[in-house]
Amino acid sequence: MFRKLLNSELGRLSKEEFREKEKLPVVIVLDNVRSQHNIGAAFRTADAFSAEMIFLCGICAIPPTAEIHKSALGAEDSMSWSYFENTEDAVKKLKADGYVIISVEQTEDSTMLDKLEPRLNEKYAFVFGNEVRGVGQEVVNMSDLVVEIPQTGTKHSLNVSVSIGIVLWEIARLLKGI
Repeated sequence: MFRKLLNSELGRLSKEEFREKEKLPVVIVLDNVRSQHNIGAAFRTADAFSAEMIFLCGICAIPPTAEIHKSALGAEDSMSWSYFENTEDAVKKLKADGYVIISVEQTEDSTMLDKLEPRLNEKYAFVFGNEVRGVGQEVVNMSDLVVEIPQTGTKHSLNVSVSIGIVLWEIARLLKGI
């Protein structure tokens, strides 16, 4: 029989401890993500994998909102974030700060996620797009690499919050050995 652990047994960090801990060298960029539930899920997933920061761009809602909080469950308070009116400005800043820009999208020459070989001495910014239109073509054009999540079913896309979870899990596994 398996006994579920109590929250008090999980060894969770306080917000202050989280802010001070070493982060995964990853920034999540949300390019015009419409759903506040998806934005909240991005905060919660970024917190779970100790990403550095989230950039909210374009039509993305910004905290605090009740809808973001429903999915983030407080991660909107622990995660650092910034807002940019347009995603291109966010990408320019990240490039200037030495990040490798990776759009998560389906393109002609995309690299399958399972073939990604990140380097330990690099910093990465993963761009996730709008629920219908994906990552804007202008942003794809600015990217250093495009990564695609392999899929084998009848659908050709995943919910953006699911994509964020898959990509962060994989990059954390590759960089931190989790």
